Amino acid sequence: FSTSLCLSLTFSLSLSLYLSLYLSLSLFLSFFEYESVSLSCEVQGNSTGWRVVRNTSRGNLSDCDTDWGKQQGSSCIVSLKPSDSGVYWCESGSGEHSNAVNITVHAGAVILESPALPVTEGDSVTLRCRYQGTPSDLTAVFYKDGSLIRTETTGEMTIPAVSKSDEGLYNSSAHDLFLSLLLSLSLSSDISLPASLSVSPDRSQFFKYESVSLSCEVQGNSTGWRVVRNPERGNHTECNTDWGTPQGSSCIVSLISSDSGVYWCESGSGEHSNAVNITVPAGAVILESPVLPVTGGDSVTLRCRYQGTPSDLTAVFYKDGSLIRTETTGEMTIPAVSKSDEGLYKCYNSEGESPESWMTVTVLSMSLSSTISSVVHVSTQHHLQCCPCLSSTISSVVHVSLQHHL
Repeated sequence: FSTSLCLSLTFSLSLSLYLSLYLSLSLFLSFFEYESVSLSCEVQGNSTGWRVVRNTSRGNLSDCDTDWGKQQGSSCIVSLKPSDSGVYWCESGSGEHSNAVNITVHAGAVILESPALPVTEGDSVTLRCRYQGTPSDLTAVFYKDGSLIRTETTGEMTIPAVSKSDEGLYNSSAHDLFLSLLLSLSLSSDISLPASLSVSPDRSQFFKYESVSLSCEVQGNSTGWRVVRNPERGNHTECNTDWGTPQGSSCIVSLISSDSGVYWCESGSGEHSNAVNITVPAGAVILESPVLPVTGGDSVTLRCRYQGTPSDLTAVFYKDGSLIRTETTGEMTIPAVSKSDEGLYKCYNSEGESPESWMTVTVLSMSLSSTISSVVHVSTQHHLQCCPCLSSTISSVVHVSLQHHL
C-alpha cells in the first residue's frame, strides 16, 4: 500500500486470486471519507472477465460500475463514503473468487495508519494516529501492558526493530477520542485474528447435499459470533436466515449449488475472521484439497472424488495447467509441501473434471548457520490504542503479518 501525507490520499489495495501470505488474510482497512481506493484483481494469466464485487454493510451485493466505482480493466477506482464500508473481492464470470477484504470508511476525523504489507522481524515499524484536518500529527501518548512507553508530539510511534519482546497490549488513554488497532505479527501462517473460521471436512469443494460444519473459533468468549456468507448470487446473510442450522458459534449446512460463495465469522461489534471460499459444483467430480493454508514440510493429500461408485477412479492431476501425474488410486500425496507446491490444482477422471482449487503453502525458513536450517513458528499479537486531543470515538482494525528471518 502506498500513502501520501497530504489530506487527499490514494491507497492501492490488491485482491489476488493467487494469494501471497498477506493477501490471504481478511484485511480490515480504514479510510477517511472521500479518499480514493484502487481495488485490483491480480490474476495469473488472462484477467478478462474478472471484476471487483462488494457486499456493503447494508447488505447490497453489486459489481463495480453499477452504482459505485469506476471500472478500469479488472480494477475499480472508488471515491469512498461511509456507505461504501463492506466486504470486497474479485469474481470471474465462472464464479471463481479471490480472497475477501473488509473496508471501513469513517465519517469522523481520525484514523490509525499502520503498515499494510507484511513486515520482517528486525524491520522498523511506525504506527501513526492521523487527524484529517490541520495539523494532522496531533500529540499521542502510548502505553504497553499498562506502562507508559512515550509521548509523541508527532502522533506516531516507531518500533525500530520488531521482535518477540515487543509482544504486549498497547494503548493510549490520555484523551476522549481513541482509535484501536489490532496489529497481528505472525511468524507462521496462523495470523492472530479475533476469530478463525474452521471448515469440517477440511476442503473447499463439496458435492450437492453434502453436509459441512462451519465453526467460529474465538479467543475468549464466543458469544455474539456468527457465521455469515456472501453467496455467488444473493446478499450478505447470516446462518439461520434462509440457510444453515446454527449450533452455538457454528453452522451446519446441507449444501446445494447456490451455497457456493465466501464464508466468514462476524461479531456483533463488526469484527471478522478469515474468509474461505466454498464451491458446490453441479458436476459429479470434485477435488478434495485443504481449504486453509498448509504449513511447509507437512504431508498433503489431494483426492479426485467421483460422487458415484467407485469413488476412487484413476485420476490425472494438474497444477497451474500442467500435468503432474496419473494416480490409479485417485489421490496424490505431496510428502513434504514447499512453496513451489503452491498453485492452482484440478483433476480429471473417466466421469469428468473437477473445478480448480488454489492451495496456499506458508513456509518459514530460518538459516541458523551455513550448515543448519530450521523451521520455527511463533506468533505475537499487539493491541494499540492512540488518542489525539479530540472528542468523539472511532474504531479501526488492520491486520499485518510478520515474517521472521535470522
